[in-house]
Amino acid sequence: MVGVTNLLLGGVAAAILGWGFERYRTRFVKSDLVIAGVLAFGILVFVTLPGVYDSIGNVLDIEQRFVLLSLLAHLVTLAIVLYLLAMIRDTNACFSDLVRNLSAEQAPQTDGGTRTIFIVIPAYNEGETIRSVVESLPETIRDYAVQPVVVSDGSADDTAANAEHNGTIVVEHPVNQGQGGALKTGFQIALDQGASIVVTMDGDGQHPVNGLEQLVAPVIDDEADYVMGSRYKGEDYSGNSVVRESGIQVFTWLINVLTKSDITDCTNGFRAIRASGLEEMRLTEERFSAPELIIEARKSGMRIQEIPITIEERQAGETKKPQLMYAVGLTRTILTTWIR
Repeated sequence: MVGVTNLLLGGVAAAILGWGFERYRTRFVKSDLVIAGVLAFGILVFVTLPGVYDSIGNVLDIEQRFVLLSLLAHLVTLAIVLYLLAMIRDTNACFSDLVRNLSAEQAPQTDGGTRTIFIVIPAYNEGETIRSVVESLPETIRDYAVQPVVVSDGSADDTAANAEHNGTIVVEHPVNQGQGGALKTGFQIALDQGASIVVTMDGDGQHPVNGLEQLVAPVIDDEADYVMGSRYKGEDYSGNSVVRESGIQVFTWLINVLTKSDITDCTNGFRAIRASGLEEMRLTEERFSAPELIIEARKSGMRIQEIPITIEERQAGETKKPQLMYAVGLTRTILTTWIR
């Protein structure tokens, strides 16, 4: 009976090794061959050198070899699952990069220049408000030309069509990439076209257009490299719940502790960034981008400054922020950005 079992296990090992070999010569991905080799080797050791498993079993106080093999098999399975999850994450990242690159290529070329402020507006189903936002933007700020860029992030309404006004660059993501993904597309367009300053603001009308000059002034005057608005230094009419307000305070405190900063509003999307500093940031976050930008700015040695702003109530529509996973996503983003 033992001989038959060993023969069957030897056949399984050969089949696994053959699968890995075929995968490698088809796709030339070394990880497939390595995984198959490790699994086949482990099974062959079990068949030909049972004493190895007996020694491991003694250490773990497991007498039956098959019980030990089952335990090791579960551990290997877990490792494979984690590996596959990593592959899925990498594939999604490649897909997102492809979407952003294709979308950025849609952008018409402008004069750009060293005295241009690109205002990047990520918009997801903001058809009711986006036109009034782009119409309200000034043509110049302190002799800097203003170039709006609207990234319609997989919108199902008329966001893109309504954003086309007075030379606004409008590009579309065919599928939703999240606010962080839309910002990265806008950043790519701005940097490719020679922006000197990049401003971000929302497409729902909550950010104060009349505060743009105050926002970019510290960058223009070389007093700061990263300027962000704070509702807690100004006024907040957004109508956030007590729970959400408390959460913002907690996450802001956490960022301050981890980065030795002194900010008051970590989730505010009204910001001005020196373009040369933006090129130094490592941005990977698709959804919860605000903490990543702050931490990356701090790690890059950028001078950060806050100014008081007034956050208005949404003009139309509903917030796109997920309710249940918002705190989890922010926590993950803060910790992973800080430690990488």
